Amino acid sequence: MIRYHILAAFAGCALDALFGDPRSIPHPVCGIGNLIAWLEARLRKWFPANEKSERRAGTVLVAAVLLITGLASLLVLAAAYAVHPLAGVAVESVMCGQMMAWRSLKKESMKVYDALAAGDTEGARTAVSMIVGRDTEGLTDLGITKAAVETVAENTSDGIIAPLFYMVLGGGTGIFLYKAVNTMDSMVGYKNDKYINFGRTAAGLDDVCNYIPARLSACFMIAAGYVLEAAEGAENRHYSGRGGIRIFRRDRYNHKSPNSAQTESVCAGVLGIQLAGNAFYFGKLYEKPTIGDADRSVEYEDIRRANTLMTGTYAAALFAAAVLGLLVTIPFIR
Repeated sequence: MIRYHILAAFAGCALDALFGDPRSIPHPVCGIGNLIAWLEARLRKWFPANEKSERRAGTVLVAAVLLITGLASLLVLAAAYAVHPLAGVAVESVMCGQMMAWRSLKKESMKVYDALAAGDTEGARTAVSMIVGRDTEGLTDLGITKAAVETVAENTSDGIIAPLFYMVLGGGTGIFLYKAVNTMDSMVGYKNDKYINFGRTAAGLDDVCNYIPARLSACFMIAAGYVLEAAEGAENRHYSGRGGIRIFRRDRYNHKSPNSAQTESVCAGVLGIQLAGNAFYFGKLYEKPTIGDADRSVEYEDIRRANTLMTGTYAAALFAAAVLGLLVTIPFIR
């Protein structure tokens, strides 16, 4: 089946590159999000409002969402493959295309770039608020730029490489289960008074599921940094593969999450800039360590460069998937 999964992954990635997320088509993640919200409301009524019960309720939420998402996707795929293997691959391709975020991440982050390039700070704040979780009202042009670069770097793993990883391993069901975990973390995985207990299981599972993909993403990003550095001329170099390795080794754990700084550190090192640091969330200041060295000032062009690095990372991952596909296909050819 892994041959079918890889074939569907490439087709799905092509669909994402061509069409992205059309607004006219209902998105499965919206359905998963509605399911999470519906279950949360009911579980909070059923379980008492204390630490132990909220943790149990959160665990029930995770189990229920994974069970429903897994069964639904598995039944759809089983029906499609029962008709014909090509029908199954076609359905898996669509499922993959819907869950990949390369086009949408590039499009939304470049809206921030375009607004900054036009001198529209307020428009840039509005654009960046659509792709980050922090408070954006008081951000300067520098803060807006850093926020956009950081979300591109982090979501290279969460939105592209990790879904591809689980698509290759588990097909449509694998990628749907991963996105269910990722969506639960984004909705209830906060460490505030409301979710510190209820969202603990979801946040912990997201860390586990992203552990390997985040490190693979960092490796692919380092490789992309070297390729981009070699592709540039001797003058005006903007990428450094060696810088990516250096900052990755030093700063990859400069984050409360064991995974988020893996790609952020590489991106900061490759671009030669400093990311992260203190930020406001829901009106509260959170002190966070910086990532990278301030070898130069961050500029809005770094958003475009981060997108180029993201695309190079994606290309490296697809190349690895193609090699894997070739290796698993050779025995059948023989």
